[in-house]
Amino acid sequence: MLLDNQTLEVVALVAAGVAIVSLGLALALLVRFNRLAGSHDRLTGGDSGASFVESVNRQYRESEALRTDVGMLRDDLAAARADLSDALRHVAVVRYDAFGDMGGRLSFSAALLDDAGDGIILTSINGRSETRTYAKGVKAGESDHSLSPEELQAIQYATRGGVQPRETEDVAPAKKRFSRR
Repeated sequence: MLLDNQTLEVVALVAAGVAIVSLGLALALLVRFNRLAGSHDRLTGGDSGASFVESVNRQYRESEALRTDVGMLRDDLAAARADLSDALRHVAVVRYDAFGDMGGRLSFSAALLDDAGDGIILTSINGRSETRTYAKGVKAGESDHSLSPEELQAIQYATRGGVQPRETEDVAPAKKRFSRR
């Protein structure tokens, strides 16, 4: 049985159509496969040889390690905060004229306290011919030694019980030594 030319042309056209549809389906499957491979790579963290379960297990181990590190950092932070509370970080200085005949507020009392109000107060009294310096211990904002009003004021400023005035009050401005042209 011989087929005529017209039948052969129809068969050839149908075969070409099936081939074009098959090629389109193959391209669509290729695009979809590439998307799926990209998604798999994202899920496995770029390790294309690992299975999804292996990748999840690796991520779990890494997150547990991070939790352990965060726990250690919290402990370190708590220790640092405890150390910081013992540091002498509350400081105040009160300058004054110890003697009525001297100016310049050269005498001072400086309070150096920790968070509990423990520390030291240093006082330097400047006179015309001599300077005397005293150091007194402070416990909970008080001292076993008698404190001058300026020392009490320095402790009050250091413990934030009062507002410390600016140092520039009642002080003459410094003279300029050099001028720029």
